[in-house]
Amino acid sequence: MPHPLLTPRRILWTLSALVALTLLIWALRPAPVRVNTATVASAPFVDSVTEEGRTRLRDTWHVSAPITGYLLRVALEVGDDVDEGQVLFRLEPSPAPALDARSREQAKDALQASRARLQAAQANLETATAERRFAEAEYLRYLRLHGRSLVSTADLEHRESLRDRQRALERAAASSVEASRFEVESARAMLAVTSGQRSGTDQPVLEVAAPVSGVVLERFRCCEGTVEAGQPILEIGRLADMEVLVDLLSMDAVRLQSGMKVRITGWGGTALSGTVRRIEPAGFTRTSALGVDEQRVPVVIDFAEETDPAALGLGTGFRVEVEFLIWQGDDVLQIPTSALFRDDGRWAAYVVEDDRARLRQLEIGRQSGLASQVLSGIEEGARVVTHPGDALTDGAAVTSEE
Repeated sequence: MPHPLLTPRRILWTLSALVALTLLIWALRPAPVRVNTATVASAPFVDSVTEEGRTRLRDTWHVSAPITGYLLRVALEVGDDVDEGQVLFRLEPSPAPALDARSREQAKDALQASRARLQAAQANLETATAERRFAEAEYLRYLRLHGRSLVSTADLEHRESLRDRQRALERAAASSVEASRFEVESARAMLAVTSGQRSGTDQPVLEVAAPVSGVVLERFRCCEGTVEAGQPILEIGRLADMEVLVDLLSMDAVRLQSGMKVRITGWGGTALSGTVRRIEPAGFTRTSALGVDEQRVPVVIDFAEETDPAALGLGTGFRVEVEFLIWQGDDVLQIPTSALFRDDGRWAAYVVEDDRARLRQLEIGRQSGLASQVLSGIEEGARVVTHPGDALTDGAAVTSEE
């Protein structure tokens, strides 16, 4: 005989209550956290620093005008090859300034006055020549008379003095004629200046030669015109002396040393090799695109000896990307850097075990971009959570995607 409390109706209600309770418990339980995972593995590892740089020439030469003059048209263009000693450009004397109408009339009057002074000087010269001849004839006559004792010695000396004085006056008159001729030529040259154009006659030309063999990098002046002494005309350099300049963060520059290998990419071709030649001892402050002041240090890089950057199409001022190879290993246990976070001052990561997230304390070595070297705390093949969020805790259920 069935128990009075175990009626079919009671059994049905009891089972319904248990099912409802089970469904409620299942609905209220925490849902597994969806996470992305990555597998810890050993692979080649490179600790490097990548920064943008630019090419430049180690030495350049600015060829300037040595004197003030009139520059003839520069035929050389940017990119032209030049040989040492080749004429780069030519200079002529500067043209005289043009005269206005008033100055021209004054120049005409000055020319007429100088011609009149020349005529007066020539007349004085003729007079001085005649008086000199007369004085010489008188002296010779008195000399003969003195030989006959017909005149005294004093009279003879007086005539000699007159002769010498007339000779001096003649020389002075001749000098005045020469000075007047120069004045006439000067006045004529001043009057010949009309519009400031260069003279059609032959003029001395100064040729400026290339100090070294190379290529024209920049042309500051191309057309004819007056230039001042020291004004730059051309810049030349040797493409074989090309190097790369990188302004590196000071915190990265202290990890470098001379002779370190680098990879040069981002210039439009295959990766090139190079070495660090010099790390500048002085840095400078540069404001980043985000408005943050950064301390930068210039680092100079040489291309490998077998690399000819000019033959590859590289020129000065080209943009490149430089990867400084600080350290590298062939079989290094590594973890994605995105899986790491700080926990109690130490590096940590979540490992997925049996669909549960387990917190692991790690010892991290070198870091480079997307990967970090693991020294201890995790084994190869473990699955770690990448980009763990605040909702993830130790022991939380997870559903993962590799």
